[in-house]
Amino acid sequence: MTDKKDLATEGAEDRVEGAGNVVGGRIRNAVGGLTGNNKEQVKGKAQELKGKMQDAIGKGKQRLDPEPGVDEA
Repeated sequence: MTDKKDLATEGAEDRVEGAGNVVGGRIRNAVGGLTGNNKEQVKGKAQELKGKMQDAIGKGKQRLDPEPGVDEA
């Protein structure tokens, strides 16, 4: 038994993780702004960008596998 995931599933996982990073980055950026911590704001922006990239990669994986759950043998 293999633990191989199809691209659609991997893409969905990437998108969920990306959304978490976008939200976390926005919060971190806001907290940095409220406290006047520029380094924290930059880290927040970077985390948000990472999340957006994860989402884009996830979308690409999902487009490559239009029929999730169907393995090509």
